[in-house]
Amino acid sequence: MTSEANGSAPLRVVVADDQASVREGLVLLLGGLPGIDVVGAAADGQQALDLVAEHRPDAILLDLHMPVLDGIGATRRLTAEHPGVAIVVLTTYVDDTSVLEALRAGARSYLTKDADRTDIARALQAAAGGLTVFDPRVHDMLLAAAMAPAPPESCRPVPPDGLTQREVEILALIASGLTNPEIAGRLYLSNHTVKTHINRIFAKTGSRDRAAAISYARTHHIG
Repeated sequence: MTSEANGSAPLRVVVADDQASVREGLVLLLGGLPGIDVVGAAADGQQALDLVAEHRPDAILLDLHMPVLDGIGATRRLTAEHPGVAIVVLTTYVDDTSVLEALRAGARSYLTKDADRTDIARALQAAAGGLTVFDPRVHDMLLAAAMAPAPPESCRPVPPDGLTQREVEILALIASGLTNPEIAGRLYLSNHTVKTHINRIFAKTGSRDRAAAISYARTHHIG
């Protein structure tokens, strides 16, 4: 674990939350812990991106619901532009949509705001070390989602023109306006793999470019 007590550099952290009282409280709480150095505090997702670009922290503690650019959008951008920064979500919300979107976007850990400062510090240290930490309620929700029965194959529509389910998924993301790095971050794929899938999508759909693929997706109600 990174710690001044161990003679190593402290963990450099950016905090992002639109509520001033919460943001300032987190800065005070974390700043008083050994081994943590809060290098910036942002009131929205765009400020978070700017501070990360300026300070190059090891980790960011990020709220999901913020103005200008929300936490999910900020997470996608951070994953694409600053892949070395560990993203820990700290939010009030524990619904499955928020959790799964955050994780797909590239968040490494997910905590709720009733976590104490020790839990938050451990999650930041663990995330910076490549580990994942979940609030117990989040863990239970993810476990329940994983154990839910998948829909029968017979209930799934057959993709057109020989597209695979993965290619349909990527085509839907293209139609939603995501870039290749954003798609890679969302699906936990490499940029090369995404590009290969897109080339196959273009070939199967007869699309010369992204605009044609988007038109195809809309015609076939994909995305």
